[in-house]
Amino acid sequence: MTDTAPLTFEQPFWRSGKLVVGIDEVGRGALAGPVTVGAVVLQRDSWLDGVRDSKTLSGPRRDVLAAHIHQQALAVGVGDASAEEIDAVGLTAALRLAATRALVAIGGTYDAVLLDGHHDFVQAEAPTTLVVKGDQASQSIAAASIVAKVHRDRFMTLMAPTYPHYGFEGHKGYGSQAHREAISLHGVCPLHRRSFAPCSGHEQLTLLGTNDRQQVPGQDRR
Repeated sequence: MTDTAPLTFEQPFWRSGKLVVGIDEVGRGALAGPVTVGAVVLQRDSWLDGVRDSKTLSGPRRDVLAAHIHQQALAVGVGDASAEEIDAVGLTAALRLAATRALVAIGGTYDAVLLDGHHDFVQAEAPTTLVVKGDQASQSIAAASIVAKVHRDRFMTLMAPTYPHYGFEGHKGYGSQAHREAISLHGVCPLHRRSFAPCSGHEQLTLLGTNDRQQVPGQDRR
């Protein structure tokens, strides 16, 4: 794998004077927390060294690159859809909601969309190109994957002390063995996606002890 994702998909748009937004999501397969969509518009003919698939980068390296992307990109937007929204409307609609929020955050600063994957969950008004393994093939998409993952990871780490039984600071809400065991032992908290099979059927228990049924702090927050 190369150290930096290429600009192959961006260059035809830049040559015709158009700006393109790269879009990627994180958190689709998690059991808890939001699904998050990143949107990044790179400046024409830019090159952000080291920007590639966020999954191949260490946490500290992602943090550094996310800061660099925010400084150097023409526009950056991030949108979340909460666990409650995922349960209410389904994952695909929640992804579209998060993408809409990310695009609102960057305004109208783009003429075309580069989207990671096989399925257009964004349904933007601008022409959209689906790029399989886009976080490896497009620097704009890779940048979006980095800012989205850093944003979501920080949120889950921030929420970990509020829900200490689950270890969110480690697995960030994904279905690790330790996380599944914690759900079996303690039930679910307001960050869990109750429509996902590992979480369904579990009561929401207090954080103060498995036998104490008083209201969980933050239960009514989105």
